[in-house]
Amino acid sequence: MYPGDVMFNVVPIFVVIMFIVVIGLVIFNTGKGISQWKKNEDSPKLCVPAHVKTKRTEVSRHTHHHTEPHHHDHVTSSTSYYVTFEFESGDRSEFRVSGGEYGQLAEGDMGKLTFQGTRYLGFERIKG
Repeated sequence: MYPGDVMFNVVPIFVVIMFIVVIGLVIFNTGKGISQWKKNEDSPKLCVPAHVKTKRTEVSRHTHHHTEPHHHDHVTSSTSYYVTFEFESGDRSEFRVSGGEYGQLAEGDMGKLTFQGTRYLGFERIKG
């Protein structure tokens, strides 16, 4: 038996195992997303007094490598926007919001927050 024979037998098994792991992770994450969506759908829509406590962004960078000579790596990024609201009780909740909403909200803004589960639906500022 030659060393090449062992690799010839082991590599296909490794590829199949990795394929199963990747498919399993995709199924798990899809199930998790559907579960959160269902939980949000089953939650009541609430409209409560709140104020904007903090804002933050999260930037994800992805590099796409090119194997061909004379081609440069391509880098893309995406930004997620989050706002933390504080309720009259002192409790806080953070929601992912669109870039437009993020830009219109300022820390300290008072108003009525509308949400359903973990889903942000809107914020109506009270002029003061």
